[in-house]
Amino acid sequence: MSLFTIALKSLKQRLLPSTLTGFSVSLGVALMVMVIILNSVVTEMFSQSGSGYDLVVGPKGSATQLVLSTVYRIDAALDALPWRFYKELENHRLVKYAIPVNIGDTTDAGNFPIVGTSPRYLIEPYAQDAKFKIRGQGLQKTWDAVIGSAVARKNKWDIGSTFQLVHSGNDEHVHEEKFTVVGVLAPTGTPNDRTVFCHIDGFFQLDEHDKPIEEAIAREAKMFGESVDDVMERYKDDLAEIFAHQAEEEGHEGHHHHNHGPLSDLQKEISAVFVVMKGERDVDRANAAMILQTELSEGVKGQGVNVVAVMSRLLRNLVGNIELIFLCLTGLIIVVSGIGIFVSIYNSMAERKKEIAIMRALGARRQTVFSIVLLESVLLCVLGGLFGIILGHGLVFIASPIIEARSGLLIDPYAFSPLELIVIPILIVMASLVGLLPGLTAYRTDVAEALSS
Repeated sequence: MSLFTIALKSLKQRLLPSTLTGFSVSLGVALMVMVIILNSVVTEMFSQSGSGYDLVVGPKGSATQLVLSTVYRIDAALDALPWRFYKELENHRLVKYAIPVNIGDTTDAGNFPIVGTSPRYLIEPYAQDAKFKIRGQGLQKTWDAVIGSAVARKNKWDIGSTFQLVHSGNDEHVHEEKFTVVGVLAPTGTPNDRTVFCHIDGFFQLDEHDKPIEEAIAREAKMFGESVDDVMERYKDDLAEIFAHQAEEEGHEGHHHHNHGPLSDLQKEISAVFVVMKGERDVDRANAAMILQTELSEGVKGQGVNVVAVMSRLLRNLVGNIELIFLCLTGLIIVVSGIGIFVSIYNSMAERKKEIAIMRALGARRQTVFSIVLLESVLLCVLGGLFGIILGHGLVFIASPIIEARSGLLIDPYAFSPLELIVIPILIVMASLVGLLPGLTAYRTDVAEALSS
């Protein structure tokens, strides 16, 4: 009979205490696996999302809020910027291309975030060396929409489906206009999976998405350092057309406000601009981005934010500390479990003295008895650890849709982290240390004394 079989039979004889002790190890390992997986998935997602852009440019305010709202769509948007700001940025000497982004509205079904943007958003890389794969087509017409894979799955939408937008998350105000799904994105593992992309022209046509004339004139005059007369002169043709349309609408009974007719660039506003700088090398683009950031910081127009830098700081200062706390707690749980294994095996030595003496009398060497006790400790830890790994992945599988629904973070339920591979070796080392003293007790058992008692 092998040492492994003898150790296994010994554990079965003490089935209840062995099971409880092994389960305590499983809980600690399961928690550790969950922390490792969730941290690695969240870190990868935050590092990947937005890494395809050199800067996110938006209104003055919190850089973290700007990134979380526009790139990850899990925070409220800052104030909007005028369309003229985007056009000037697009023509900046250091900018290769700029993509306007509007956020705030949600879908009428599923409450998924809406991004009003230009067709280029879905053409250019969303991350380094990663482009969108679209079944169907991209944004081409005013009322076109492209949906993420999670939206398609949960709402059971497909090409040809139509939907309405809820204004700024307000359930009481649903826009009458309908967008039509013309494309479905392949899964990306980023917030794009749970986002609906609408053509920015259609987004501007919706009720209350146009800035009132008087407010638009005052804002542009303040932001660009011009007088009200200068602004009105710049947009005189647009204003003449708008005023003519308003007069015509007032002459008709039962006209609707959302039918606002021509929309001047003066009335258009955006939440942010995703910018890619000129330059063949990464260092050239990084230098160009720093120059643009400096120019923006010196004025009152907006701010330029490096997504990777902001999220790295957030992960380091917030998520990293939380991860460390959880890892320390789970480590303590595993240590306590090891102590439990030690107490369980050590206490059993008094009951097993006669059993050990019989084994010695039948020819078993001291080293064999020591090895059996040590192997029992290793089996308890390893079996508990393996079950803990399975349990941890099961909890991640169950928790991933809950986390997605509550926070918008996409967690791959089948995620695996290479760090998990260190769990079993650590448990074997701990089991060896835990089983050392009980093994030595068994090793030193006096055969004659044990048999006589």
